[in-house]
Amino acid sequence: MIGYRPVMRILVRVVISAVALWVAAALLDGIEVTAGSTAERALTLLAVAVLFGVVNAVLKPVIKVLGCAFYVLTLGLFALVVNAALLLLTSRLAGRLDLPFHVEWFWPAFWGAIIIGVVSWLLNLFVADD
Repeated sequence: MIGYRPVMRILVRVVISAVALWVAAALLDGIEVTAGSTAERALTLLAVAVLFGVVNAVLKPVIKVLGCAFYVLTLGLFALVVNAALLLLTSRLAGRLDLPFHVEWFWPAFWGAIIIGVVSWLLNLFVADD
């Protein structure tokens, strides 16, 4: 049985990701959450945050291993392209799941991934690791 703390840690991380997605959607024209009410938008962002987390957990390690040379050659800047691609993939998967979340193309995904990373990092500073 899963204990209380690991479940709470996961829920807090999902909420942080949802807030980061909301900030990116609020700041960039190419990222949209088209749900009607505020509650629907919040639930959409939570669902997309879970989806984004699963996509990152499954694909990012594989991409890091396969693209190790690109990470080294670009001094880590390739990670920005990978994060943008994962955000675009999340958008496509959200569309397939009928979630009203959409990323237009590469550049909004690129800047959105940067915003999501920075906002997540800042919010995680306030969350205890224990």
